[in-house]
Amino acid sequence: MDILFLLIPLSVGLALAILVALGWAVWRGQFEGLDAEAERILDED
Repeated sequence: MDILFLLIPLSVGLALAILVALGWAVWRGQFEGLDAEAERILDED
């Protein structure tokens, strides 16, 4: 039962870190223009 006092804060911290990383990626524009990269591979130079 004592392990829960360690695991619960660690899991909450990990979830917050994942949300921060996702928010940072969205804010920096990592998910913009996904279709352009898919079309770029089909274009001949």
